[in-house]
Amino acid sequence: MKVLIIGASGLVGGNIFEYFSEVTNWELTGTYNSFPSDRLVYFDASDSSNWSRIITDTSWDLIIHTGAMTHVDQCEVDPVRSEKLTVDSTHNLVNFSSKIASKFVYISTDYVFDGTSGPYSEGDNTNPLSVYGKHKLQSENIITSVLKDYLIIRITNVYGKEVRNKNLLSRIIQGVVTKNVGIYKMPFDQYSTPINAIDVARALLYLIKDDKKGLYHLASTDLVNRVQFLQKINFYIGKRLTIVPVNSLDLNQSAKRPLRGGLLTGKFLSEYPNFEFSNMDSYLKTILQSIDSDLN
Repeated sequence: MKVLIIGASGLVGGNIFEYFSEVTNWELTGTYNSFPSDRLVYFDASDSSNWSRIITDTSWDLIIHTGAMTHVDQCEVDPVRSEKLTVDSTHNLVNFSSKIASKFVYISTDYVFDGTSGPYSEGDNTNPLSVYGKHKLQSENIITSVLKDYLIIRITNVYGKEVRNKNLLSRIIQGVVTKNVGIYKMPFDQYSTPINAIDVARALLYLIKDDKKGLYHLASTDLVNRVQFLQKINFYIGKRLTIVPVNSLDLNQSAKRPLRGGLLTGKFLSEYPNFEFSNMDSYLKTILQSIDSDLN
């Protein structure tokens, strides 16, 4: 199987690329846009006029689109760029996927909901509050209106192994190792269901191999607010963090967040009842064992 992974230099795309490389014999090609990598191919999905022949001259069996503008507040400040990187890229790739009759996988978010009654299942009504959420939902709608053979995977608050250490958990751990730990003002009223990126890759492989179609929510066993998220980390690193609980309104964030967000995995687990998601505790125990000497 020939597989194209868009955004393979990022957290989710990178874990999918690495995991699929380890456990399948598929022919994988990963792309990057802003963060170069020797193992990946440069590709800007938002500008189809300059698409590389490396991409368009190949008949892909599967296209996995993990790329987007993910800085939620920056999307609010620059909606034009957000639309280009999130919506235009999806529109271009969906048209390409339709043309070559490939399966299409899209990574979406719980930010398509308004956060009044989460965690959410696949059948709940969407109502995004932010530009980021609106553009992700717009992208979902493009996919469902054009394609029949697709998977839309919603996730939120992803953490895990990442080259750039961009995700919050990795940044905090790196700060502890380098003795560069600051004060963290975190909202106590924003809830989510954090998930390890490797679990996204593991679950996705099951869905692809079984030729599943449609919408799936993926989440771990944790449902925490942002303060509790950091408290979990703080427990395992010897209380090195200074955490200041605040109300979301006090942060003056450009984009509104879904306060009671998060996702329910009932659909996925009903089809794969023996699948075991990891959680923050298991991840922190593992990662901190590997850097124990750096912490002491």
